Amino acid sequence: MKKIFYTKPSITDLEARYAMDAVQHGWGEKCYEYIYKFEAAFKQHLNVKHAIATSSCTGAMHMGLAALGIGAGDEVILADINWIASAAPITYLGARPVFVDVLPDTWCLDPVQVQKAITSRTKAIIAVHLYGNSCDMDALLMIGAKRGIPVVEDAAEAIGSVYHGKRAGSIGTFGTFSFHGTKTVTTGEGGMFVTNDDAVYEKVLTLSNHGRARGQMKQFWPDMVGFKYKMSNLQAAIGCAQMERVDELIAAKRRIFAYYASQLKGFPLAMNPEPEGTVNGFWMPSIVINEGVRFDREALLAAFKADNIDGRVFFWPLSLLPMFDKKPANVVSYGLYQRALNLPTYYDLSDEDMQRVVLKIKGFF
Repeated sequence: MKKIFYTKPSITDLEARYAMDAVQHGWGEKCYEYIYKFEAAFKQHLNVKHAIATSSCTGAMHMGLAALGIGAGDEVILADINWIASAAPITYLGARPVFVDVLPDTWCLDPVQVQKAITSRTKAIIAVHLYGNSCDMDALLMIGAKRGIPVVEDAAEAIGSVYHGKRAGSIGTFGTFSFHGTKTVTTGEGGMFVTNDDAVYEKVLTLSNHGRARGQMKQFWPDMVGFKYKMSNLQAAIGCAQMERVDELIAAKRRIFAYYASQLKGFPLAMNPEPEGTVNGFWMPSIVINEGVRFDREALLAAFKADNIDGRVFFWPLSLLPMFDKKPANVVSYGLYQRALNLPTYYDLSDEDMQRVVLKIKGFF
C-alpha cells in the first residue's frame, strides 16, 4: 500500500540546480549572493520594506523580541494552542509567556481574553496564525494601539494567507516565518524576519550579525552581544527556487484543502475557516469534531496507520506542558485538542490519496 505522508516538500530540478550552483560557486565574495536574492524575493512577495533570512523562525522571533527590549520580568501574551516554538523565545529573554484562550472557529487568539490578560508588565502580543488561519488582526492592533503594546506576528504556518489585503506577517510590528521541511515554502530548516519598521530592522540586523552594527568600520568589532541565527547560502539557494514557485505551492495547498472540504461537507466537524476578507494558505488542513459527538482521536490515528497513512495530532495547549502552569480556565483550548487532528497535505498528493484519508474519517461516522 502506497505511503501517504502527513507532509513533505516539493523539490524540483530548479531547486537542485540552484543548490548545486551555490555549492560550486557560492563562496568568497558570493557567499551571501543567494541569501540577498532570497530576502529580496520574500520582501517582494510580502510587500514589506525589510527581510532578514535566519536559521529558524524561532531565532527570528528571539531577535525580534530582543529588539523590542523585552527582558526579565516582562510578560508576552500568546494563544494557548500553539507549538512551543512560539513561546520558547520569550523564555530565552527571561520573560514570561502568558497563555490565553483561543476562538472556537479560527483556533487563534481571542482578543477579549487578550484584553483581560494585559498587565503593567505586558510588553508584546504574539499573533500566531495557526495552520494558516488568520488572527483577528484588526482587534489585536486596536488593543495594542490603545495600550501601547506592540503586536507581532508568528506567520510560520501562514505563507499564502492574506488578511484584508495584506499578507500574513506583514501587518504587525514585525513578522516571522518558518521554512522547515514541513512548510509550504522550505529551505530544509530556516526562517525569515520581516518588518516595515526601520528602527526595529536596524536593531535586528545588528543582533543577527553577532552585534556588529552596519557601518561599523572596525573589523571584528561587535557593538553589543548579538546572536548567530544566519541562514546559509546553500539553504537560501533552495529558497530562491521555492519563491519562483510560491504561487503554485500555495495553489496546491488550497487544492488539497478544497478536496477535503468538499468530501467531508455535511459531517459533524469543522475545518480551517476562511472568513470574509481573508485568504487562507491552508498550510495544514485540520478537522475538529463537533462537541458532543463520540470521537476517539487515537483510534482514528491507528486506523490511518493501519492503512499506511500518516496522521498528526492537533497542538496541545502549551499550558499543559510540564514547564508551564496549567490554565484550565482556557476552556476552548482545553476542549479542542482531543477532538482534532491534521490531515495529510503535500504538493503531489492526489485525489486518490486523499480519498483514502476521507474514507477512514467517514468510517468513524
